[in-house]
Amino acid sequence: MGFGQGLSGLNAASQNLDVIGNNIANSGTVGFKAGSATFADVYASSRVGLGVQVASINQRFTTGIVSTSGNQFDMAIDGAKGMFVVTQPNGAMLYTRNGQFLADKDHRIVNAQGQQLMGYAPGGTNLIGMTVPVGNIAPQATSTLANKVNLDANADVVPPTSEVLARVVLTQGGVDTTYYYRPATNDWYSDAAGTTVAIPADGAYTTGTPAVAVNVAGGVPDVAIPSTGSNVAYVPAQPAVVFDPSNSDSFSKMVPLTVYDSLGNEHRVEQYYTKREPVGGNSIWEVNYVVDGVPPVPPANTALLSFDSAGRLVGGSPTSITFTPGGGTSPAAPVNIAVTYDGSTQFGGSYSQDFVQNGYATGEYASMSIGSNGELIANYTNGAKQVMGTLALADFSNLQGLQPVGGNAWAETANSGQPIFGTPGSNGLAVIKGQAVEESNVDMSQELVNMIIAQRTYQANAQTIKTQDQILQTLITMR
Repeated sequence: MGFGQGLSGLNAASQNLDVIGNNIANSGTVGFKAGSATFADVYASSRVGLGVQVASINQRFTTGIVSTSGNQFDMAIDGAKGMFVVTQPNGAMLYTRNGQFLADKDHRIVNAQGQQLMGYAPGGTNLIGMTVPVGNIAPQATSTLANKVNLDANADVVPPTSEVLARVVLTQGGVDTTYYYRPATNDWYSDAAGTTVAIPADGAYTTGTPAVAVNVAGGVPDVAIPSTGSNVAYVPAQPAVVFDPSNSDSFSKMVPLTVYDSLGNEHRVEQYYTKREPVGGNSIWEVNYVVDGVPPVPPANTALLSFDSAGRLVGGSPTSITFTPGGGTSPAAPVNIAVTYDGSTQFGGSYSQDFVQNGYATGEYASMSIGSNGELIANYTNGAKQVMGTLALADFSNLQGLQPVGGNAWAETANSGQPIFGTPGSNGLAVIKGQAVEESNVDMSQELVNMIIAQRTYQANAQTIKTQDQILQTLITMR
């Protein structure tokens, strides 16, 4: 036995301790991937062998724990597949799992090493550097208004806005006499002889049971009442109620909301819900609109909603609101808003309404948020949101072939293969968790055990050398 085997064991154990020590030192490094040493024997022509060598030092690309950081620019790759793409000042690309970023003085999104995060512009396919917006967002006029309401099924029916007109033919002895109803004087008159039939206003004139009862809104129906058994009660029609925003008896519920014109000016839209007579077993609601105290101009500004006996919206006629903003030295463009009521209901109980409109006033950039699909979303003081871009992730056919370059980053090599770019959540790539970071995947307990084993290995190889030295001393002292 020579000194070579023991010396190789000392070198291998020492390198193993270096790897373990590096893991322990980086146990708190965001995105760090623990390494491990693998060993192989040294080729020899004899069966005894020439010792051991470190065959490779690999990194474990398992996912670390994702923890919340609270920093708006932090992001964690929640899954094993994918790495952030960053560029150095010279344009060279590097790859990292460390999602700690910030905005520099040039509004670029960079890491602590000044490397810029890469991604795609909205709708783009080429990699570009990600930045945060500068200045205000331009206002946007409201063009859609999506309502989701619950209308009280127990609300009283508001009388219709039309009056009942009728022509009645009285038949007696084979002679027909036609009478017409005059709402203004609440009486019937004959076009032939000019005779009139007065109708008591309180409906007190009653004899027997009517042979025919008809309630018609709109149109001029023909109704024949036989002379035999012609006991009839005359009751005045219910007076019409015309919609009037100032008359609370002309509607059931009013809900206000705010919309915007092309200059970002606010406008108050009031939606007036009015319950009407049911049609075909369905409840009918009419919706009228008033903008800034003035009814909108055409097209039609009234919607009808139809609900079945289960309270579900089964039909209706959605509408649009059109108005021209007035006032000011720079008038805004006319506003046309498409109004929908998908998902609305009619249940017993209080009114409720959720609505989403897509307009907003001008606003300043406030913060950034990150979607699970990698979208970088700018949030503005006016509540508007705007997608700035989508970050890119890279994957490799052989992660072990990547070259560590420090700064918790890796570089592409021929052994790793070329990067395969994509967006989070696509083609098997991991998703992103905003305001979070991926912690180191170092298992401290395991590393301490590994360190004890490496220490014992080192001591054992040192003992091998010591034993060999004692044998050599014995040979030297032989006479």
